[in-house]
Amino acid sequence: MAAFGNSDGDRQMLEWTQAGSGARLMMQVHHDDAKREWAYGPESKIGTFSDALMAEANQQGWTVISMKNDWKKLFAFE
Repeated sequence: MAAFGNSDGDRQMLEWTQAGSGARLMMQVHHDDAKREWAYGPESKIGTFSDALMAEANQQGWTVISMKNDWKKLFAFE
């Protein structure tokens, strides 16, 4: 079972996925690259990725992917 999210609105889905038995994968894509795409931060009006969500992801061992630091290319045309 796997769950992928990118904002505070996905928290419960990730928590539910983690609560089950067997192999589980919980990942968050952190939209933190305002230059190449859009940055969803604690104050964003479009898809908030709060500090509390980052803290929970770190505490629970969820994988957090940084668009800014982990992806060399965001779009095929780049």
